[in-house]
Amino acid sequence: MSRYRPPAPPKSNYLTAEGEARLRQELDYLWRDERPRVTRQVSDAAALGDRSENAEYIYGKKRLREIDRRVRYLSKRLESAVVVKDPPSDPSKIYFGAWVTLEDEDGEAHTFRIVGPDEIGESEGLISMDAPLGKSLFGKQIDDEIRVRAPSGVTLYWVTDIRYTDS
Repeated sequence: MSRYRPPAPPKSNYLTAEGEARLRQELDYLWRDERPRVTRQVSDAAALGDRSENAEYIYGKKRLREIDRRVRYLSKRLESAVVVKDPPSDPSKIYFGAWVTLEDEDGEAHTFRIVGPDEIGESEGLISMDAPLGKSLFGKQIDDEIRVRAPSGVTLYWVTDIRYTDS
């Protein structure tokens, strides 16, 4: 019996200028530093003889496949990315790249930056534009109420600040 997994929804192709720079830096590191280093290690391990039981050779080949897969992915994402460098014409509303401060029902403040899906996980406070909270923030203004449905139930937030610079 096979398990059918539907394809993942397509990711948005938006990146902040900082996100683009980080992805380009990662691509450059993998291509110019990491891949040549691992290739040398695989070559050295292959020269030792029997490859079938050579853990360094087997691991190195696996690592090369991982690097090549990531290089292909980064190249395609950067090629098709829409890099957002300028603030929107109406900075009083929440759009891509905004730093947003929300207050929850307990009066706690939370600050997030809305970024592309390839940028999350790089540092604290980044939220994907494709995440439920990210989607619900678009077009909102200060004092707007946001309702976000989560597995634990509906959470309410109020927008207390919107800015397009990191200061």
